[in-house]
Amino acid sequence: MDILLIGAVIMIFALLASAWLMTFARWFPVKGIDGEFLADYKTLIRAHIDFALMALFCLAFYAVKVPLPVTACWLVVIGGIANPGVFVIAAFNPDFWQKTVWKAYTAISFIITTIGFAWVGFTFLAYAA
Repeated sequence: MDILLIGAVIMIFALLASAWLMTFARWFPVKGIDGEFLADYKTLIRAHIDFALMALFCLAFYAVKVPLPVTACWLVVIGGIANPGVFVIAAFNPDFWQKTVWKAYTAISFIITTIGFAWVGFTFLAYAA
C-alpha cells in the first residue's frame, strides 16, 4: 500500500509543476512560446485539478488503513497519473482529440483507473461487511 503514498507524492510534484507552468504562462508570457507551446491553458487547469484529486484519493485510501490489494493500489496510482496526463498532453497538442493513438491512450487510462477504483471500492465494501 506504500505505492499509494509514493504515487500521491508524484502527483503532488506534477501539481506543483503545472501550477508554476500556468503561473509563468499567464504572468510572464514569452512571445512564440505562450499560445504555441502551451496551446490550451484551460485544459492544463483541468490536468492541475485532476492531479490534485487523484493525489487526495491516494492519500485517503492509504489513511483509511483498510488492507488493499497491491495490484489495486498500483492501478489507482497508474490511473491517477495517466488520467491527468491526458489533459497535459492535450494542453500542449491542439490536435490531441483527433489522433487515434491518443484516443487509445485515453481509453486505456480510463479503463485502468476504473478497474483500480472499483477494486478499492469493492474491497472497502467487503471489509465493512
